[in-house]
Amino acid sequence: MGARPAGVPTSRAGLRPMREQDLDAVIAIEHSAYPFPWTQGIFRDCLRVGYPAWVLHDDGGIIGYGVLSIAADEAHLLNICIDPRMQGRGYGRRLLRSLLRIAREEGAQRIFLEVRPSNPQAVALYQDEGFNEIGRRPRYYPAYRGREDAIVMALELLPEGGWPTPRP
Repeated sequence: MGARPAGVPTSRAGLRPMREQDLDAVIAIEHSAYPFPWTQGIFRDCLRVGYPAWVLHDDGGIIGYGVLSIAADEAHLLNICIDPRMQGRGYGRRLLRSLLRIAREEGAQRIFLEVRPSNPQAVALYQDEGFNEIGRRPRYYPAYRGREDAIVMALELLPEGGWPTPRP
């Protein structure tokens, strides 16, 4: 399954686990979306160690993808990306909500992520979905001129009913 051609209908988008054979398409999207992309080796390592990695796809190919790390009761959204040609159509929100559901189903009670301040669309999406800024990581990201800080955000993952899970 390849990276999607522009303008292909997307009404039947679905979510499935990322596979090794998806990596060429994932890398093509990663390189078109980010000035400092992950390498194929990073994605391959994530798959090898069993990180939850998912692709949003339809008949035209892969629309986007996300990679989580889950340990104990915490999840970390390591990478989420929508093909730049498909951005602005709600796919990022749909993928994010799916990844939050997966993290919750795997026992995570909170999820963390880092985002570049220079990506205001992503910051706005995360805030709209309930994430709060909890800190900064100075000089976290490579940038064309030096380094860029990361905004660290977190979200409490309430059960589907909306109430916190009682602790023993």
